[in-house]
Amino acid sequence: MMSVPLNLLAVSLLQGEVGFSFMDMWNASGPTAKATLIVLAIMSAWSIGVMIDRYLAFNAARKQSREFAPLVAGCLQEGKIGEAIDVSEQNQKSHLAKVVIAGLQEYQSSGSTTSAETVESSKRALDRATAITNAELKRGVPGLATIGSTAPFVGLFGTVVGIINAFQGMSTAKTTGLSAVAGGISEALIATALGLFVAIPAIWMFNYFNGKMEAFGVEMDNSSSELIDYFLKRGGS
Repeated sequence: MMSVPLNLLAVSLLQGEVGFSFMDMWNASGPTAKATLIVLAIMSAWSIGVMIDRYLAFNAARKQSREFAPLVAGCLQEGKIGEAIDVSEQNQKSHLAKVVIAGLQEYQSSGSTTSAETVESSKRALDRATAITNAELKRGVPGLATIGSTAPFVGLFGTVVGIINAFQGMSTAKTTGLSAVAGGISEALIATALGLFVAIPAIWMFNYFNGKMEAFGVEMDNSSSELIDYFLKRGGS
């Protein structure tokens, strides 16, 4: 197996024998390598779109929830269920509002009477709203994990294809010079780099969003419990 010394590669790059720009490597790539790069580019564009969408959605949910919590708490302390529902409807980007409004509407539809059946139906409404809201928050996030775990292997596929092309080029040219394997080396380098470039941010953001969703889940569960306690206290007063 022929090995290309690193110092020879460096000298050739400096002398311009092997192009090291993106366009040079793209032009030196074969159809399979180009298809691999296109797949990685699509994966990168999709993951960036999900990152932006979820980041904006989570920030809006956090901001509105901070404004919503004291307002709805004040309405409930005064016994104004209708106003609490109105406040919830005005903050539909808040994950807490989406859950609380389900419980309040179920409670109001039961005549605002605290019976065992009313409390149980309100609890079920809160559980359903929590599950639906969790699903909405997760939209697209599992795909980041898939991209993060598969992108390096897609890049590895491009690397293997590049190495194969390098040896084929050396065989066709009947020479062992660096120029015979330059195209294949370019394919391998860019495929490996792009695979890692796609995977690393996807994994980082997947873990970041997972932490956010866990925190949101705890907040929704706490809000549901507090609302049920409020219904029970309201019936006992």
